[in-house]
Amino acid sequence: MEFAIAIPQTYPEPAAIGRFLRRAEELPFVAAWSIEQVIGTAPVLESVTTLAYAAGITQRLRLGIAVLLITQRNPISLAKSLSSLDVLSNGRLIVGVGLGATTRHYPAYGLAPEGRVARFRENLEIMNRLWTEDRVTLQGRFSQLDNIPMEPKPVQKPHPPIWFGGHAEAALRRAVELGNGYIGAGSTPIPAFLEDIKQLPPDFPKAKRLYLALGDRLPKLREWFGAFYQQPEMADKVAVWGSAQHIADELRRLKDAGVQHLLLNPVFDEEQQMERLSEEVLPRV
Repeated sequence: MEFAIAIPQTYPEPAAIGRFLRRAEELPFVAAWSIEQVIGTAPVLESVTTLAYAAGITQRLRLGIAVLLITQRNPISLAKSLSSLDVLSNGRLIVGVGLGATTRHYPAYGLAPEGRVARFRENLEIMNRLWTEDRVTLQGRFSQLDNIPMEPKPVQKPHPPIWFGGHAEAALRRAVELGNGYIGAGSTPIPAFLEDIKQLPPDFPKAKRLYLALGDRLPKLREWFGAFYQQPEMADKVAVWGSAQHIADELRRLKDAGVQHLLLNPVFDEEQQMERLSEEVLPRV
């Protein structure tokens, strides 16, 4: 199992983010991930911008987004941003994509909820083709491209790896059909995630975001979940907290189920928690 760390995007402090990323490069983490939340009351940095900042600070860490709701993005602009990010990071980008659990914000984007799966597939096709073809022509249901070029192409060939999120059975099927890996959301409880991944081929790459905190910190976790998800009680169901041994046991449980990539996501005292996770938890797994 390899371990990644979440970039502290909520209630951001630029100097602290820089220190955090520089230190993460010195610790046994393979990647740093951003999270996506455009609409919401909690102050959360935009995901692609955050990774562009991380690309300029780091040299080794892979850089991931979990997950972009690509039905709510213009696929041409997003393809350009992600290709530029892959170039600026010298080929370290992992692109996480998802459909999203709700359409309630679609009117704000000028979108109709009908056909959202078709839009998701079409947007993903446009991005893939812009990354791999000199010029793209596509007469789609939602977009019409006529001999459209886009440069520069990503450093990674044929394109950055695409990892799928989602919890529904159809989302898991799309991950295998169209993606290079699957990442479970932090908001999915571990037992539900372990049931979900039984639907995936044994050798298909699997990852999980895990909200966690060393120590008896449930009140602080509830505070963050209330701000980010507007559901403080979600912390009780999806987060892992307590002793180093307890957290290590939960990580080993995921490892034994075939999870290869684990995204550790402290949500407060991030620098201190990252140090303690590296020193006290990871050696036990």
